[in-house]
Amino acid sequence: MPQLKGIIVNDAKESLFYDPVKNMPDSFNANDKSRFTEAYIKAINEQIIPSYQKMYDFVKDEYMPKCRTTSGISDIPNGKAYYTYITKFWTTTSMTPDEIFDIGQKEVARIKSEMEKVKDETGFKGDLKAFINYIHTDKKFMPFKTANDVLNFYRDIEKREEPQLKKLFDLVPKAKFEVRETEKFREASASAEYNQSAPDGSRPAIFYVPVVDATKYNVVGMEDLFLHEAIPGHHYQISIQQENTLLPKFRRFGWYGAYGEGWALYTESLGKELGLYTDPYQYFGSLGEEMHRAIRLVVDVGIHTKGWTREQAIKFSLDNDAESESDITSEIERYMAIPGQALAYKIGQMKIIEIRKKAESTLGAKFSIQKFHDEVLKDGCLPLDVFENKMNEWIKSQL
Repeated sequence: MPQLKGIIVNDAKESLFYDPVKNMPDSFNANDKSRFTEAYIKAINEQIIPSYQKMYDFVKDEYMPKCRTTSGISDIPNGKAYYTYITKFWTTTSMTPDEIFDIGQKEVARIKSEMEKVKDETGFKGDLKAFINYIHTDKKFMPFKTANDVLNFYRDIEKREEPQLKKLFDLVPKAKFEVRETEKFREASASAEYNQSAPDGSRPAIFYVPVVDATKYNVVGMEDLFLHEAIPGHHYQISIQQENTLLPKFRRFGWYGAYGEGWALYTESLGKELGLYTDPYQYFGSLGEEMHRAIRLVVDVGIHTKGWTREQAIKFSLDNDAESESDITSEIERYMAIPGQALAYKIGQMKIIEIRKKAESTLGAKFSIQKFHDEVLKDGCLPLDVFENKMNEWIKSQL
């Protein structure tokens, strides 16, 4: 709804759809410029704005009041069977919801223990909840004055990890990469995100960062976020996949969340190998994000098969997550709206880590982290079961 509302403006010249008029080529003559300007204003005022207003009113007044009040998909006919299916769809494995729920609880406990260690390392006096509140509220974690300060911090992360990237990867993208601020019209409801490059290289890959208020932008976790959304997370995986013209198109441009998001979450664990996480607060930020993904395994299954309410899921997250209450609420509502999707990240990450450990122990001195990463990436997104079989064959070939 905030996105719809942001497009509804009183003055056509303030509309996003008016931008082409502002950017008309100098080669257009005065008559054409005038004609196009009038046509755009007429279309915006008489068609576009009324259509978005109608959509906004429908969602607000008709659609939302008629939505069901329960939280999980199990409340619809055959809902539990549907969720079991959707679990396989999103994880691309044969794991059951109950198995995933148990894994999630174990991971939450493991990560919480690691977070306690980092908290103690900083010398903070107080419990974990107080520490999380401290890093969310203390001004020393909000050092930025302008949006450009935030963007430059991300650009500096790229420079700092660059020397180490060569030690971990032989196969790297050809696509150009940029860090940009998210456009104002959508920043209020946007998350930091990766936008892939054009396959022909005519448009660079972009890491979009929404900066509503730079003075409140928290530095904790920025290294982790860049690893996931940018380099070597989504940028390496997606670019290498679409640049591989030996793959058929459905594989060059296809997507499996368990593999794609699993890879991006796995790259968050490479921070220390890439020369990052030297600041314990940045490492804590990475643990916070991993905890966030572990919690998803518990609350997603809880909501959709175990009768958990929205409020129960929010409370479990608040008890364990480093996110703010508003962010957690938004996340829980996302899981309600897209059953099973949030399972993909952690299940994919754990599978890649499991295969890496197997490769390291099996190959010993023959193990090459560069060759391992190249093999993981070169064939693009695969269902995890297929991916595991492929990697097992690769391990045998290295022997």
